[in-house]
Amino acid sequence: MINMQKTYDLAAGSRQAVQHRVLRNTYWLLALSMVPTVIGAAVGVSLHLPLGGMMMSLLFLAVAFGFIWAIEKNKDSGVGVALLLGFTFFMGLMLTPLLSRILGFANGGFLIMTAFGGTAAVFAVLASVATVSKRDFSGMGTWLFAGVIILMLASIANIFLHIPALAIVISVVAIGIFSAYILYDVQQIINGGETNYIRATLSLYLDVYNIFTSLLNLLGIFGGDRD
Repeated sequence: MINMQKTYDLAAGSRQAVQHRVLRNTYWLLALSMVPTVIGAAVGVSLHLPLGGMMMSLLFLAVAFGFIWAIEKNKDSGVGVALLLGFTFFMGLMLTPLLSRILGFANGGFLIMTAFGGTAAVFAVLASVATVSKRDFSGMGTWLFAGVIILMLASIANIFLHIPALAIVISVVAIGIFSAYILYDVQQIINGGETNYIRATLSLYLDVYNIFTSLLNLLGIFGGDRD
């Protein structure tokens, strides 16, 4: 009986060590992924790359899903890390239209820093909640995925419709969905449901990216100063 208990304790300790390592590596890679994102955004804005419009939006979706597919296929190798960093550079480039519009405001720099700080605060709070909470957030997965599909369809529709009110609703809903996804994704690591740090980083990066862009879009709509 004592040997069985020791075996159980060793197994539990091993699982906790793996989960801790995955979480640590995920946070490190997530922090690193911000570097190519910032570089991509800086390059896009400085070169005034023409990345807006309907065709570019559809091309963006195609390239983004291509990157995600490739990262999943190479998630167990260094190639996966390289692809992830390449993906984050691409995502930084695709911030060009939004950042250029926001920087057109007199307080554009302040709005960008506010969105960055707000996103960091949301991530820190929800990641902490997911780490210490005893509540099981795994049941949210199906509903959140369905919400993302609806959100994508609405976003694609608004490329053609250009309805300002719908854009506001999409941004608000996106902040809610991807904030909830932080709870879900971090707890997946904590509970051992996600054991690959590259895939975990990709999930959290998309959460953070979508919260940032949605929050910045709302700040631009309601707080942009043209004077």
